[in-house]
Amino acid sequence: MKIVFATPEMVPYAKTGGLADVCGALSKELSKKEDVCAFLPNHRVVEKVAKKRKKVIDFSIKMGGDEEAVSIEVTENLGFPVFLVDCPKYFDRDYLYSTPEGDYPDNDRRFILFNLAVLKAIKELNIKPEVIHCHDWQTALIPVYIKLNHEYQGIKSILTVHNLGYQGVFPKETLYLAGFSDNEWHYERLEYWGKFSFLKAGLVYSDFITTVSPTYSREIQTSEFGLGLEGVLRSREGSLFGILNGIDNNEWNPEKDKAIFNYSSKKIKDKVLNKLSLQKKNRLVEDKDIFLMGMTTRLCDQKGLDITSSAIDDIMNMGIQLVILGTGEEKYHKLFEEVAKKYKKKIGINIKFDDKLARMIYAGCDAFLIPSKYEPCGLTQMIALRYGTIPIVRKTGGLADTIREGENGFVFENHTKEDLLSAIRRAHNTFSEKKAWAKMVKDGMKEDFSWKRSMKEYVNLYREVIKL
Repeated sequence: MKIVFATPEMVPYAKTGGLADVCGALSKELSKKEDVCAFLPNHRVVEKVAKKRKKVIDFSIKMGGDEEAVSIEVTENLGFPVFLVDCPKYFDRDYLYSTPEGDYPDNDRRFILFNLAVLKAIKELNIKPEVIHCHDWQTALIPVYIKLNHEYQGIKSILTVHNLGYQGVFPKETLYLAGFSDNEWHYERLEYWGKFSFLKAGLVYSDFITTVSPTYSREIQTSEFGLGLEGVLRSREGSLFGILNGIDNNEWNPEKDKAIFNYSSKKIKDKVLNKLSLQKKNRLVEDKDIFLMGMTTRLCDQKGLDITSSAIDDIMNMGIQLVILGTGEEKYHKLFEEVAKKYKKKIGINIKFDDKLARMIYAGCDAFLIPSKYEPCGLTQMIALRYGTIPIVRKTGGLADTIREGENGFVFENHTKEDLLSAIRRAHNTFSEKKAWAKMVKDGMKEDFSWKRSMKEYVNLYREVIKL
């Protein structure tokens, strides 16, 4: 099968979150069996990674009353072609989608151009895909163009929703900028509460829709998690599938990770070296018998920082240590900086992105805290288990699909401080039972969350959509 990935970000080229990890790992795994290529914008950051590349074609894109010059470059350092849509006016920027002050005001223009450029490049380069796999709102107009334009007849589209919270909502004028007519301005098509939504457009016109976990695919059809799109999603229920994300076991491997002291499930005692190292780096009391929890996360309400911050005093009173790494909302930056002053030698706060420190947290902690309000899939719980660090999670989305109470982690139901503290107490008590804890750690490290399993599900889905 010929599969084209269209994505706004992809490791190792550009990343803001799990979307990039998924697109990089899944496309790489698929390329071992299928004919795969990928398209992404030539963001400024891509230059640092994709050094060996060549221009393959130039053309122009008509958008509104303007003609925009576009070049397509290709790099193959992943073992399959990755085409870069180069338009410096729109993609040569410090950030992918927004600055610290907010979203780029021309994000509609930027990604209309990207969607149109992908389709024009496919035609001009004679790629002839059977399926275009689109990812998130930034590529969600591709299924619309395919359905409304006969020259793309025969190409099937799949849209993966990585996080329904990001919908690409713009004024009605964006409808015309994208080249659509008033015929499409209808609540059953592209109109979205008086505005134009890229994501809704893709949900209406794609052949199949996927989400990144089975539970999330059901949750987003409810008013609690549907964020205004639950009606559209319920109407597409027969074409909506939840496929759990995976992780790259070569990328996340405690036996070979250069950022840590290496260990394995057979040499689990060596894990304690990472704990002592992490405690030292965060100026905590260095003691292997103190229960140490970690978080690497975006500091925002969605990730459960609201209930975590309200529970800090109770957590500290249990004699537990905590290390947090991440950036996010300014209110949490200030709050946790104050917490760090209050609980010196008990809590380590790192307001930054630091890949090496993240790996040290995965390897050095006893437990990994993920109290999300909602979580489409989550990769951190899978990585934590790979490193023998037991997840404490809220039962939602992919967390509910991967973590089982008392077996490979601890699960709480309600998004409340009380339920969170109850789960932490259960974990803390089990930690004191050394044999039970050691078994949980070793069993967790043996679980398989690699992409091989999920890749098979996607291949089956591609075959099904081609039959339509």
